[in-house]
Amino acid sequence: MNISSLSKKSKSKLQKAKDLRALESSYTDLLGKNGEINLLLKSLGKLPQEKRKNSGKALNELKSSLEAIFQSRRNHLKEKIFSEELKRDSLDVTLPGRTRESGTLHPVTSTIIEISNFFVSMGFDIRSGPEAESEYYNFEALNIPEDHPAKDMHDTFYLDNGVLLRTHTSPVQIRTMEKQGPPIRIICPGRVYRKDSDLTHTPMFHQIEGLVLEENASFAVLKGMLKDFINNF
Repeated sequence: MNISSLSKKSKSKLQKAKDLRALESSYTDLLGKNGEINLLLKSLGKLPQEKRKNSGKALNELKSSLEAIFQSRRNHLKEKIFSEELKRDSLDVTLPGRTRESGTLHPVTSTIIEISNFFVSMGFDIRSGPEAESEYYNFEALNIPEDHPAKDMHDTFYLDNGVLLRTHTSPVQIRTMEKQGPPIRIICPGRVYRKDSDLTHTPMFHQIEGLVLEENASFAVLKGMLKDFINNF
């Protein structure tokens, strides 16, 4: 039994393994259950007693040494694989970043916001009211007579108990004046409903109207505001 030659051959076999699969195969051949080292350890009983002790000690030392070489080589190969993966998946920091796609405002919504911002800069408040209104606020309080065409069934969406879908945002003016006195500067953006359905009309559309109620209000003031609005919109 030439343990010195076996040691040199076994160590070289583990150290020269090019990948993890080859390393695992070499380990099985040398240190597996039926590997070369374990078979030699099992055969020690056939040796003379004087050689058995020295050979057993040398084989156990070789086994420990090969275990250490195996673990070291295994760690080295794993680090090599990891480094190659990092190089392959490296991040180029000079590339432009990926932007997250996000939604945008609907054109109607953005238009209402733009109009509202202009009138807020002119000292107006933004007011809103219910879309399901009473006949009083939608018609009577606005001096719309009982026989007005707008009150016909074919023009207005009537619900139960005298409730209807508002045909304009004017009820917001009445509700505002009930709660406060002059001076008042408000705009009332919102959805309104009428029984119109053709190429240029839909049953629901958006409306913005304003109310100015103050001591110096005049058509000249109205004209100036509308002119500024047109120039800035």
